[in-house]
Amino acid sequence: MSMELHAVHPATENPHPRVLKGGPAAPAAGRAALGEISNLAAVNTLAVPKQKGVRKAVSRPAAQKKLVPVQAPKAPAEAPDQQDPQDLVPDPQALQADEGGLCQAFSHALLATVEDVDEHDAHLPELCADYVKDIYAYLHTLEVQQPIRPDYMQGYEITGRMRALLVDWLVQVHAKFQLLQETLYLTVALLDRFLQVCPTSRRRLQLAGVTAMLIACKYEEMYAPDVGDFSYITDNAFSKSQILKMEEQVLKSLHFQLGRPLPLHFLRRASKVAGADVETHTLSKYLLELTLLDYNMVHYRPSEVAAAALCLSQLLLRGRAWSSVQQHYSSYDEQHLKPIMQHMAKNVVMVNESKTNFLAVRNKYKSDKLLRISLVLQLKSSLIRNMAAPLLQD
Repeated sequence: MSMELHAVHPATENPHPRVLKGGPAAPAAGRAALGEISNLAAVNTLAVPKQKGVRKAVSRPAAQKKLVPVQAPKAPAEAPDQQDPQDLVPDPQALQADEGGLCQAFSHALLATVEDVDEHDAHLPELCADYVKDIYAYLHTLEVQQPIRPDYMQGYEITGRMRALLVDWLVQVHAKFQLLQETLYLTVALLDRFLQVCPTSRRRLQLAGVTAMLIACKYEEMYAPDVGDFSYITDNAFSKSQILKMEEQVLKSLHFQLGRPLPLHFLRRASKVAGADVETHTLSKYLLELTLLDYNMVHYRPSEVAAAALCLSQLLLRGRAWSSVQQHYSSYDEQHLKPIMQHMAKNVVMVNESKTNFLAVRNKYKSDKLLRISLVLQLKSSLIRNMAAPLLQD
């Protein structure tokens, strides 16, 4: 497999017509990171802009915040004055139903103390405050229906290292075309889902990669690159007809199911729940993007990886533990996320200590636009080393 990377040098690329020169200044740290809607340089400010005619929601004291409503259990109907003695014998099924109702009421009472993070978003239609909880419940269901198996390449001609080489190259192609960040994550997801059902030879692995990116562009981008652009970026190793034929094969193999949720979808929700600032959110994205190259992490659900990235990021930068509110909205506790954070710490140590040649993600996050987040000192702390130690010894 030949992957000529000389056609993908960011230093020589021309500015994309959709990106304004100069770009916006990096947002100040400490501001909420929820405003990220697009990942283009011209519009990705990671902060919600002020809108004319929209009054800024005033934060209330913690004691006054709206809580999740709880319906009190209905009182049982009064017994009649005269009853048959047999009616006085307790029904085991009725007792079990009553016990279940009491447990459910008690569970609701516990959840009544959780803050409603969508309380002040009714005036922002893009945040879908009325439906957002149902939307994410559906996304959790969807990620279970479209899984990726662990170690799915067992017995294949290709290996995890070849996959990492391909993904590292795709990160550079993604930067060359200046595509949305969702496009990169969808590309890798489509690639893994295709490879696990259709074993591919080493010679055709790069073809599968560029085809997955072509499909992801058609799904996510407003202006997708032409098929000829993807042929050119491979140094014409594959023709347009070969790419189109592979596109047909990929779509048929996946039954045209392209809606598997991405880690970015869950990360934006998690950052809102946590009130994460821009630096914490950007570090979480860096940790997420490093996982794309890690073959040992392909089987983790997108929601798990997103929660673990934010948990590790806020622990490194702010010393904050995973809160009960974050656990409620993500459905994961910190103990569940610990093995995933160990893998992320291992990836950080490997790129920091040059134990891998796949450095496209680290170099990407050295830019001022991304706050030079891959260079922060916390990524070289003893916390990261100790967390990664069990996996680096294997």
